Amino acid sequence: MGSGAEADFARSCVSSITSSGHRASLLTEDDVRIEAAHTPRTASAGPPSDDLVVVLAHGFSGALERPALRRAAAAFTQRAGVVTFSFRGHGRSGGHSTVGDREVHDLAAAVRWARSLGYRRVATVGFSMGGSVVLRHAAIYGQGERGGRTGAHTDVVVAVSSPARWYYRGTTSMRRLHWVVTRPTGRLVSRLGLRTRIHPEDWDPVPLSPTEAVPLIAPTPLLLVHGDRDPYFPVDHPHMLMAAADPASTELWLERGFGHAENAAEPELLERIGEWITAHG
Repeated sequence: MGSGAEADFARSCVSSITSSGHRASLLTEDDVRIEAAHTPRTASAGPPSDDLVVVLAHGFSGALERPALRRAAAAFTQRAGVVTFSFRGHGRSGGHSTVGDREVHDLAAAVRWARSLGYRRVATVGFSMGGSVVLRHAAIYGQGERGGRTGAHTDVVVAVSSPARWYYRGTTSMRRLHWVVTRPTGRLVSRLGLRTRIHPEDWDPVPLSPTEAVPLIAPTPLLLVHGDRDPYFPVDHPHMLMAAADPASTELWLERGFGHAENAAEPELLERIGEWITAHG
């Protein structure tokens, strides 16, 4: 970023240092405060990666303090620094969840903050809703003029358990989630039970779908990870994403016995993803 952009970003950040790293309150492009945390690399599994940071994007109803995301963060700190954050409407972040639409601004703010900490290479890793966000973010904030000017672009992308298309209701889990998102009673249940505040308005316009986003990501390396026991999105979703992506820069892992997102991600899978990131970053 240029000096003017750096100054603007510094004014939007309220940062503090804790025993485990940095905490920050980040201001997004659309003026939502996002809670974020940075943990430095704790060990080296293979070549040192002090110039690499992994920015983790959680699934719906997650947050940076949730145990599943903390486990993922701990696994990746063996290889790189890690930035975690809570999407809008989640945890201590402000605003209301738009279930994957405006969340690209949250991820962009987290990536800009990661670069402001001195990291030269950024890998974005998203789970479920966060998986759809990292795909759209990589398509929108490419390494061209806009991404380079704002410092919000990513160098490596990993989408775990991402949907391929919007409004999918083909599983019981997704029909239940649609009730939570679209009904006033469901949004009340989400706020009280899941501690997730959902925006009451429908998307207008409907955002770029993950399948529409993936062709725009190349030549940035992209890894798609999906389980054959995913209760939300069956395996036609990753196949659709792979079919739309550039095969020269994209890999698909279909994991036997794997369920859904960060809650089901075992240490061995996270370790392999970390290896892939360091090899392609």
